[in-house]
Amino acid sequence: MVAESETVYLIPVDGVTLEGQLAVPDGATGLVVFAHGSGSSRHSPRNNYVAETLRDRGLGTLLFDLLTEREDQRRENRFEIPLLTDRLVAVTEWTRERLDAAGLPIGYFGSSTGAAAALRGAARRPDEIEAVVSRGGRVDMAEEALDSVRAATLFVVGGADHDVLALNEDAYDRLRCEKELHVVPGAGHLFEGPGELEAVAERAGEWFERRLGRRR
Repeated sequence: MVAESETVYLIPVDGVTLEGQLAVPDGATGLVVFAHGSGSSRHSPRNNYVAETLRDRGLGTLLFDLLTEREDQRRENRFEIPLLTDRLVAVTEWTRERLDAAGLPIGYFGSSTGAAAALRGAARRPDEIEAVVSRGGRVDMAEEALDSVRAATLFVVGGADHDVLALNEDAYDRLRCEKELHVVPGAGHLFEGPGELEAVAERAGEWFERRLGRRR
């Protein structure tokens, strides 16, 4: 779902063009850039739901495709975390050229493999990225970057997503930043049960609102 205020942009990155949807409410206190998981896109209904919730809290959002349609046809590209990180960082730089987003504190919201890119991107730009939220994140794929993350980091994991929960617990212990591990009781990897995605969005909104708004 695309919000009425959203505009679809063509973003030139590394010799390719990525499509993104940017929406910045009037008086926005920050901007959250989304990194979707493997096999997904900027159209992810779960990420779009979270983005809508964030905009209701006065935060701008950018959802974009990490890969072109052609690139996504090669399954191995979906797990090429260094490439996805490069794309995320480059698109973040692109937002600085947008008058409606320039100067806003930035956070990352990463899902599944996108969470690994978000953590790596935050580690690469410790003075620029203020907060990270990981939803069901494959945070183990950012293992070498965890010690360098300085952004306030929230891991949200389903209580029934046992393997991913274990990976998040291990990664959480490695983090040396402001951090929190939030477990949604009974939820699986996709947070499909009643109220589960709402719980993710609510917790993420609180996290970003507090961390991105404090520098304004």
